[in-house]
Amino acid sequence: MAPDLAAVTAAWRGWLAHEKRVSPHTQKAYENDLHAFFKFLAGHLGALPGIDDLRDLRPADFRAWLARRASGGLSRTSTARALSVVRGFFRWCERNDRLTNQAIRSVRSPKLPHQVPKPLRAEDALETVQRVGDLAAEPWVGLRDVALFTLLYGCGLRISEALSLSRAEAPVGGTLLVTGKGGKQRMVPVLPVVRAAVEAYIAACPHDLPPDSPLIRGVRGGRLNPAVAQRTMRAARGWLGLPETATPHALRHSFATHILAAGGDLRSIQELLGHASLSSTQRYTEVADSTLLAEYRAAHPRAG
Repeated sequence: MAPDLAAVTAAWRGWLAHEKRVSPHTQKAYENDLHAFFKFLAGHLGALPGIDDLRDLRPADFRAWLARRASGGLSRTSTARALSVVRGFFRWCERNDRLTNQAIRSVRSPKLPHQVPKPLRAEDALETVQRVGDLAAEPWVGLRDVALFTLLYGCGLRISEALSLSRAEAPVGGTLLVTGKGGKQRMVPVLPVVRAAVEAYIAACPHDLPPDSPLIRGVRGGRLNPAVAQRTMRAARGWLGLPETATPHALRHSFATHILAAGGDLRSIQELLGHASLSSTQRYTEVADSTLLAEYRAAHPRAG
């Protein structure tokens, strides 16, 4: 990109990190989407794009970018996210008097398929958190994996939230203060089984755990990489016969779905999950309804 656009982009990155306070993972994803858009423009316009080029883009230019993504096999979900990032960048530029382009407002997002969370069955979720430690080569690693997966299922944490906990934030009491997306904090209750799993891991961990250091550690002592947890879940899928939808995040879905099925209040579940909008939480009602219907069909004598 041209130097003037590079300077604006750097300011936008600073705003994401220090004012909007997105997570490092989210910021990296935003930067990658915007960089890919600029890379397309370089080929589309025949030169490195600058501020004036962005100001002069027409709806046809944005649609050409969307078409290129579609022809490249990128999913509608991925493209919708990328368009949201580009729109957000243009909005930020307009608010900060860097450039204005009305054309992007006329570009429609791709229609997305309706997606419903895919939780595990209650018995599968319980078996996963209880037996995942048996897959580890070292006992303390097994206790770590049990503690991590118990945090996901027992407290409804995102994997990023669990791995960002410091030793001082370990759940030793009845509640846990969680820092979620955008730096928003919420308080979640801690079940005794969660507390016991974390305490067992801490007692067995061979690495020093000062208060301000990461709680969940990798084998070498650094903060555990999410990819390691995902790899562990893949191994558990094969060992326990779980479906392909069984991921660390599916344990969070299971947390919400099982509470709802037991009569939990939707607003309370929203607060426990840290959802900004109730509509995000309402997706779990579809899961509960479909599960109820499946149980009815399997159990009612006249269902066949």
